[in-house]
Amino acid sequence: MTPQLMQAIKLLQLSNMDLLSYVDSELERNPLLESSEAQDSAANELDDRAEIAASPAAESADWLTTDGAPSGESVNNALDTEIDNVFPEDGPTERGTELDAGALAGESWSGGGSSSGEDYNLEAFVAGELSLHDHLSEQLVLAVADPILRLIGQDLIDAVDEAGYLRIEADQVAERLGVSVDVIEQVVSILQSFEPAGICARNLAECLALQLKEKNRFDPAMAALLDNIELLARRDLPQLRRLCKVDDEDLTEMIHEILALNPKPGNAFGHTVVQPVVPDVIVTPASDGGWTVELNSETLPRVLVNQSYYAAVSKTARDDTEKAYLSECLQTANWLVKSLDQRARTILKVSSEIVRQQDAFLTYGVEYLRPLNLRMVAEVIGMHESTVSRVTSNKYMATSRGIFELKYFFTSSIASSEGGDAHSAESVRHKIKQMIDAEDPNDILSDDAIVKALKDSGVDIARRTVAKYREAMRIASSVQRRRQKQAMLA
Repeated sequence: MTPQLMQAIKLLQLSNMDLLSYVDSELERNPLLESSEAQDSAANELDDRAEIAASPAAESADWLTTDGAPSGESVNNALDTEIDNVFPEDGPTERGTELDAGALAGESWSGGGSSSGEDYNLEAFVAGELSLHDHLSEQLVLAVADPILRLIGQDLIDAVDEAGYLRIEADQVAERLGVSVDVIEQVVSILQSFEPAGICARNLAECLALQLKEKNRFDPAMAALLDNIELLARRDLPQLRRLCKVDDEDLTEMIHEILALNPKPGNAFGHTVVQPVVPDVIVTPASDGGWTVELNSETLPRVLVNQSYYAAVSKTARDDTEKAYLSECLQTANWLVKSLDQRARTILKVSSEIVRQQDAFLTYGVEYLRPLNLRMVAEVIGMHESTVSRVTSNKYMATSRGIFELKYFFTSSIASSEGGDAHSAESVRHKIKQMIDAEDPNDILSDDAIVKALKDSGVDIARRTVAKYREAMRIASSVQRRRQKQAMLA
């Protein structure tokens, strides 16, 4: 496997931002590469790239095909389970010793820093400020196992402002994602349990209330004070005393406690500008009732090989060293453009199949998410699972229901009790949540009753699986729910 082939494969898993950064570095390093300002359509641009990148070696073989082999089967086999030993940055390995040592050291076109230490950058070792967005996302991964709730949680985290407030309406999110408002509120409650206290509140009163609850100081008097916090701003203390039903001493103590709280908990984190997610693929409804899938042209690097400059400079080459350098620049430039073209085509092919498989989700909502795995997509589009895995990493799709990472569409499956299509685990969790939300306080559903109801609706599931899903959604057992609901009715 050549260094160029490995680099082309590596380009697949780069995010659009990382790809642009990489291409910029190549533009600086390679004098034969130049940025294209053409505004052609995406299809014409891809065709132009393929023509420019064409060379005697490239025209006769696909980029996933090794020299002299009729197909990419040998490469697919190598990429299946030993991919960790393929990429240069993984360092020398038993498998890596067979590769070009210069490429592994970053001395060839494949980039990376110079092994001589000339590009040694101390700033690379300085820890950056932790952003509020990253801080909440890290807690979300630990607190929520359900992919659906995690997806909703990430959507809500994206709407949190610098001060730490959640600036979005629950009903809007529920309508866009196709779930109930209760599910959104459930996820909001989980987010509000994160550190720092007071985070993800919808308003100032709720932010202060969350912090008081953390300190175990939220009582009816405090609740009344926060419900009338505008009176505190106007210093209408007599009215506050009457509403809170406390004396002067207690009211003074309560006000001091309020003033000691942090009205903007998000300000404790880095104030670096959060870059919005830029989708790689855009999905829009088609006139025939289907979906139109297209690449986001804004994320596609536009680079060309300056053949004229190469022809002019090569004539003035003084010795074999200069000729070899120009030849290498031309080869790597052609290969980069070819690899970018193939990367775009591969992303579009994988995304189109995902949209075809998840049509019901896009149409009706999260409850209709189908079970899907890498093998199912790979078999349809004729690629290896490892290739599909790279394409779905750090790539985002913009749909009418929001922006999602491609990997979120891959879910486990649960068999149908009637021999029909399998059900995705996420849709089954959603069904369980709906059943429990709608249960009669006098007739609480046990896990066995849920299993029976699901089997009656065509879902073949074990009792222990129901219990696992229920616990992952932080839903109490039937005994605990019965006590809670009876206490509420009392």
